[in-house]
Amino acid sequence: MNPCPCGLSGDDSGRCNCSAEQIQRYRSRISGPLLDRIDIQVEVLRPKTSILSAPKDNIESSEEVRGRVIEARRIQSERAGKPNAMLSNSELERFCHIEGETLQLLEHAAEQLYLSPRACHRILKVSRTIADLDHTVDIRSEHIAEAINYCRMGSEMHGL
Repeated sequence: MNPCPCGLSGDDSGRCNCSAEQIQRYRSRISGPLLDRIDIQVEVLRPKTSILSAPKDNIESSEEVRGRVIEARRIQSERAGKPNAMLSNSELERFCHIEGETLQLLEHAAEQLYLSPRACHRILKVSRTIADLDHTVDIRSEHIAEAINYCRMGSEMHGL
């Protein structure tokens, strides 16, 4: 979904002339409960032309990313017999257990961003996947933080 009717809101060019009211009306066309069911939402801005000449030495190839994804899916299948996105609430407690500062981070985000229980469960599932891609057994604070960033676009779009 575009960020506004003209698609340029947030772009460095400053060419967006949409009013706050137009943007709110445009974004409210999709209901919060529907967005609450989308696991990952990422805002993608227009890339700068300098990206074309940027050094490519620290960028993963598609084949490397594919390998990490296949490995993460294998880990999920061995752990629960299904992808993390399909985990039930009881399986979430078992496979996505967090505590200490990691739990505090999620609780703080839930309070500050007015997250629903469904949104918190989605964040746990996405953070479990991020941890799998990172080859870590435990979900860490950085996994929760990354998942929050992937899952909060819908709440921003609805003024939360």
